[in-house]
Amino acid sequence: MTASTLNDLPSHPDRWWGLPVLAAMRRDYLAVIDAQRPLGDLVRQRILDERAVDVFDPDLVRAIFVEHADALVRWERGPEVFAELMGQSVLVTEGAIWQRQRRMLMQAFTPRRVAGYAALMAEAATAGLDRVKPGDVAMDRLYSHLTMDVISRTLFSTPIGGDTNAAADAVQVLSETALAEMFWPFTLPDWLPLPGKAAKRRAGRLMHSLLAGHIDARRGAGEPRADLLGMLMALRDETSGEALSAQEVYDQCMVSFQAGHETSATALLWWSWLLAAHPQAQARARAEVDAVLAGRMPTADDAAALPILSATLKEAMRLYPPVAALLTRRLTRDITVGGVHLPARTLVRVTPWLLHRDPRWWPDAPLAFRPERFEAGAADIPRGAYIPFGVGPRVCLGQHFAVLEMTLIAALVLQRFEMQPIGIEPPRPRMAVTLRPEGGLMLRLTARR
Repeated sequence: MTASTLNDLPSHPDRWWGLPVLAAMRRDYLAVIDAQRPLGDLVRQRILDERAVDVFDPDLVRAIFVEHADALVRWERGPEVFAELMGQSVLVTEGAIWQRQRRMLMQAFTPRRVAGYAALMAEAATAGLDRVKPGDVAMDRLYSHLTMDVISRTLFSTPIGGDTNAAADAVQVLSETALAEMFWPFTLPDWLPLPGKAAKRRAGRLMHSLLAGHIDARRGAGEPRADLLGMLMALRDETSGEALSAQEVYDQCMVSFQAGHETSATALLWWSWLLAAHPQAQARARAEVDAVLAGRMPTADDAAALPILSATLKEAMRLYPPVAALLTRRLTRDITVGGVHLPARTLVRVTPWLLHRDPRWWPDAPLAFRPERFEAGAADIPRGAYIPFGVGPRVCLGQHFAVLEMTLIAALVLQRFEMQPIGIEPPRPRMAVTLRPEGGLMLRLTARR
């Protein structure tokens, strides 16, 4: 049986070489991809000389991203933009360089290694929450502070201190700038007097100063420490025995600081909103936390003993995956998937936001918050239908770190506060690199003791 071709796939009519689509993506990327979904599981789109295919079926996602992983590279524009922020880090590199970095860095992010950071995570969260006064609280600021302090302590054994707000603002500027630049064919030099360039330069200088200061101080001290920076500096390639270069250590610290902080903070924001809006789910999770912890600080071992809390976090990441889109790859060779022949250089796009909300894979009220989907005894979830940390060989290296961090912070929040919404309108999602509530998120926190 002859396979279909790329041109046989359904698509919306092309107008003006797809330029109106590109403009619409800049305004609301998720809405543009959502408009593709009714056409089928493999849907074609043309923008200028690019041919892209959106994939909406979990089996096809796994066929492409797992079975044909060796035929994929990152969409070039993404690494070009991210390289300005994170250098030649594991998030950007390809081929042998990426394989070497990934192989080395996996040693620092095994579940056992990550468990060793639990005390630092809990200390950072406790210190931050001790400063929260009951009342109407800006949760985006709160979680930015907590997760940045977690990253600072686990990376450098040092609280972030007074740099929190400035660093959080810098991360947001760089994230929003990156998304905007991704929809241009190239990046204009930052020294040009254009809108947003001055803010980007200031944000970049602040982040460089913050990280380079810690790294230089550590190299000057010459004493090893059992934090993530110490581990990065001590890593050796099992094959060649080589260490990470000084630039690679800096670049990996930047990835850990920027990506690690922002994704966890974003997930916790949506989790807080959903629990505030669903008091029964909040009460169940709180009762579990009280029963397991009895008021003490949580540890790494407690994470597995909190399945109800874990289910609320998973369901929050289903409805509002922090990285909701931009899982885009370039085919380096022809492949056939789902009976369709896709030629080399085709762009393949997967959008977790849509997979996670598709009624075919989530038949029980897919847009409703139902943590029981992830509790023991629930129906099996199709493989590839839930991918908050990505899929395939490039699945998020820090996922164990993020899950433990979010679980510990969430448990500590529930120990101290009851969360209530302010108003009845749900936050509107706004996509930068991560999916955040537009205008931030205010909740009413009531102290439990």
